[in-house]
Amino acid sequence: MDTVTTNSKHPKGLWVLFGTEMWERFNFYGMRALLTLFMVNSLLIKEADAAIIYGGFLALCYLTPLLGGFIADKYIGNRNAILAGGSLMALGQLLLFFSASTFSSDLGSAKGLMWLALFIIIFGNGFFKPNISSMVGSLYPKQEKSKLDSAFTIFYMGINIGAFLGQFICPYVGDVKDADGVRDIFAFKWGFLAASIAMMIGTVTFFFFKNKYVVTPEGRPIGGLPKNNTKDDFEEGESQTAKFSGQNMGIAGLLFVALFFVFRYILVNEIGFSSVGMGQLIKGLIYPFIYAAGISLAFLIMSSAENKVERQRIWVIYIVSFFIIFFWAAFEQAGSSLTFIADNQTDRSIFGWDMPPSMVQIFNGLFVVLLALPFSLLWDKLRAQGKEPVSPLKQAIGLALIALSYLIIAYNVKDLGNSGLLAIKWLILLYLIQTMGELCLSPIGLSLVGKLAPKRFASLLYGVFFISNAAGYALAGSLGAIIPATGDKFAKAEKLGINLQDVLDKKVTLSAEQVALFEKEQIPVANTSFAGIEIHNLFEFFMVFVVLCGIASVILAILSPRLKKMMHGVN
Repeated sequence: MDTVTTNSKHPKGLWVLFGTEMWERFNFYGMRALLTLFMVNSLLIKEADAAIIYGGFLALCYLTPLLGGFIADKYIGNRNAILAGGSLMALGQLLLFFSASTFSSDLGSAKGLMWLALFIIIFGNGFFKPNISSMVGSLYPKQEKSKLDSAFTIFYMGINIGAFLGQFICPYVGDVKDADGVRDIFAFKWGFLAASIAMMIGTVTFFFFKNKYVVTPEGRPIGGLPKNNTKDDFEEGESQTAKFSGQNMGIAGLLFVALFFVFRYILVNEIGFSSVGMGQLIKGLIYPFIYAAGISLAFLIMSSAENKVERQRIWVIYIVSFFIIFFWAAFEQAGSSLTFIADNQTDRSIFGWDMPPSMVQIFNGLFVVLLALPFSLLWDKLRAQGKEPVSPLKQAIGLALIALSYLIIAYNVKDLGNSGLLAIKWLILLYLIQTMGELCLSPIGLSLVGKLAPKRFASLLYGVFFISNAAGYALAGSLGAIIPATGDKFAKAEKLGINLQDVLDKKVTLSAEQVALFEKEQIPVANTSFAGIEIHNLFEFFMVFVVLCGIASVILAILSPRLKKMMHGVN
């Protein structure tokens, strides 16, 4: 029996990291709520392209943590990386503000500003994200590592309070419609400005409190310059630096190049570079880059594992990361297809108030804030009784819940027809069930990496975990782009004197002029398809997510006992 007395309170440093992360998430989720609607309505980008750009943007936001984690681990330390990342993100949001202020006078340069802004935010996020997560574990003495699940759940609550505030305030000031339901396309800039201010607050908070509170139990600064690390910062007997041989780095490089072209061929059916459409460009460049980077980096880390236990624990991180892809592909429809459905085919009236479509995502953040503590207590109670499910099984439950959420919504859109409106209560229920799934999966995943990763490449393995999120978001972009025509498209076609259903059913052939008119009005002329199967309606669209997540959930649940053995005593 362990006789070491442990402190029941969490260290104050957790609350500094909590606050910093909260403001960063306000900035990120607030901007995210508005991004696709801004692209479609102000910058006149097609919905399918907006979904793919959105997926690519989110995916890169979870790929650059590899670079940020590597630079922090090797050169500048976690603290400096967080300050650099926060400053870059605040600047990126300001550029979005300028893009949303100038599009009416110069659409081309406004689009250019948007691309530059997204590029800067992607790199800022890369410096910020892995480094703040990897500092949480260092706040606790070795005998209190069991508290990491509840620490990460509290940290996760900070993420979601920030998400809630961002998803309320940014749409409130940025997604504005008049009494007739006509959107003010010039209001988006105020949402982006609010996001920028929030990031400045978070960065300044961390700057002033880091030296006093973000310290180890012995009082040494956490996340300082790597050259100042001592042997006390590492597990006993563990190597203090990751060593990658030149040969393995070469193999990883070749693997990356080969996989890039394989994935490019799978996704856009070409190896060369003739496609110039914006959506095709992202799908054929960024998505293959993410998938290839994930696999080649996973190979490189595994090549540096020092023994069987380390190797098997890293394998568990990889296997769990693979299944997480399907969760995020379904979950991240919130900012693209689910926002378009909220905008175009949902009755958003709540007690007489018409909720802005970009704000409907807020229920996820709200439910996390309400449920994070009960879930944390539930895991603590089950642990005390010796009944706590092993981490991979919790994640299988998360996948099952997301499949259930889409099954419910699929049956509620089945009989809507082309003009019926979905009651907002069904989207609220979807976000409630998805939030319960998220609480089974996401903070547990962060904690699992913290417990299984060898310290010398902890940030790098957090990077691999985030790459699985990136791959999920890339898949979310591809899946979001297959959303079939919503009610607003049928109404637009009707105004042009054409029955859109007849066009989609190939009963009517459009003239060249009518095709050009449909293109201008962003009305589709054919059904979308997934894996060779045509998607005719929203019911079939949602069933794609039910099948993908349902199958992934069952397989992960079956694998859980084997994964438990490979974790070698880590629960």
